[in-house]
Amino acid sequence: MHLQPIETKAKFSEMGMDPKILQTLNRLKFEHPTPIQEKAIPIGIEGKDIVGIAQTGTGKTLAFAIPIIHQIVNAKIGNRQAIIIVPTRELAIQVGETIQKFALPFDIRGAILIGGVHISGQMQQLRRRPEVIIGTPGRIIDHIEHRTINLKDFNILVLDEADRMFDMGFAPQIKQILEHLPTERQTMLFSATMPSTVTSLVTRYTKNPIRIEVARHGSVADKVKQDLYYVKKDQKIRLLEELLKDFKGSVLVFSRTKFGAQKICKSIQLMGHKAKEIHSNKSLGQRREALAGFKSGRYRILVATDVASRGIDVEEIELVVNFDIPDDAEDYIHRIGRTARAGLEGRAISFATTDQRGKVYQIERLMKIRINVLQHPLAFTPSLGSERPAMHSVSAPAQSAPRPQQHAPRPMQHHAPAEQQHAPHSRHVPTHPQSASPFPKKSFGFKKPSFSRSGYGPSRPGQSSARPGQGSSRSYYGAPRPGQGSAHSSQSSARPGQGSSRPSQDGSHHPKRSFSRPGQSFKRSFKKF
Repeated sequence: MHLQPIETKAKFSEMGMDPKILQTLNRLKFEHPTPIQEKAIPIGIEGKDIVGIAQTGTGKTLAFAIPIIHQIVNAKIGNRQAIIIVPTRELAIQVGETIQKFALPFDIRGAILIGGVHISGQMQQLRRRPEVIIGTPGRIIDHIEHRTINLKDFNILVLDEADRMFDMGFAPQIKQILEHLPTERQTMLFSATMPSTVTSLVTRYTKNPIRIEVARHGSVADKVKQDLYYVKKDQKIRLLEELLKDFKGSVLVFSRTKFGAQKICKSIQLMGHKAKEIHSNKSLGQRREALAGFKSGRYRILVATDVASRGIDVEEIELVVNFDIPDDAEDYIHRIGRTARAGLEGRAISFATTDQRGKVYQIERLMKIRINVLQHPLAFTPSLGSERPAMHSVSAPAQSAPRPQQHAPRPMQHHAPAEQQHAPHSRHVPTHPQSASPFPKKSFGFKKPSFSRSGYGPSRPGQSSARPGQGSSRSYYGAPRPGQGSAHSSQSSARPGQGSSRPSQDGSHHPKRSFSRPGQSFKRSFKKF
């Protein structure tokens, strides 16, 4: 499939940014800004508040990263410090990797504050007074309560994927963080959608923001071809197997639950494909290894849940499969936005059962489009009757498909006969200038996180990056499961007054416990970033 990136007529050199930033852009082969970058960067450089509405994969990170670096370097009065709040650990690391490329020439320091790693290493980075902090709401609150960070000096705020943070229950934590920031500040908020919760936050915490909308509410990448199969639940695996024969590139499969993701991944592996899964039961280290393998082509197929998929930034994902239709129509937008990133072409195929027609209609109403319903020997077209609105009508096929049986669906079956085993697929991953870091590996103090279970996560309900009910089934501390011994018994006790365990950003439970060894920074510290 031939892929062409979107280009605008504007040039970065016309936006008034620092010459060293332009040199970095040229070195990374960035020639033309994306639409959101073209509109947001000049306004951000001027220090004005921004509300940016753009779908995922449109270059939002650079849209706020360049104004931040420019203002820190060219501050005329006092110092400029920025805090960037994101919903998940993976996205925090991704944003940090982007910013550090532009921070190095200016000796700018930074730190990443996320759960799942030792907090003491983050405390050491904070003592160096970093100019840029990237973090998740729960861990930022931890540092505020331990008085290891003073936000009164941070006069630039970025809320990335604001709608997702509200969906995940972070509203109380975000408001608490905003109360600790100075009133005189620049706020840049970016969101794929604009629900009422985000609108009310904009009204209360921004000053005369300039609204930048490069895609209407509910829109998705223009080059995503969307199709739908109506299929019985116990036939989904077989249909997925047929699709994987037709698509030879990288494939991202979405499951509604982590248990479903495990079963789907196992079935795909039995088909002979290289596949990995990411969900809240996986440690941060395991999730990063799976993402790195998917990005490099070591794994052709990645199975993910909605929460764990945040931060997936992989070019040339050929196909996104919604194995389960999401409960929230807006999750559908975030899912299919993983393909056709930055203007590249892509394909999204969804599986739905007859009792999920209402969810399909909700998605169509949100996006104001009709999703094409395809025929397949394993699929069927449900009788639409008078339930389907006129704008969603689908032409009946020339040869009518059989009506679905009304009995309860059988449990999911995994089909992997020996004669259908396939050799592992490998995909060609072209070398992009952006993917190769121009800096020595040890030139940043912004280290990769040391993932350890001995760190602790956020402390209150609602701070989890997983949705309610997605907690881990593993017991890291406390009483071991039968037969597991007491490998972690030495870590199970908390300090006096610290209380019992609390949910982490993965949904797993960690106790409020003492700090451990250093584990998190940028890679050198921005200087070391």
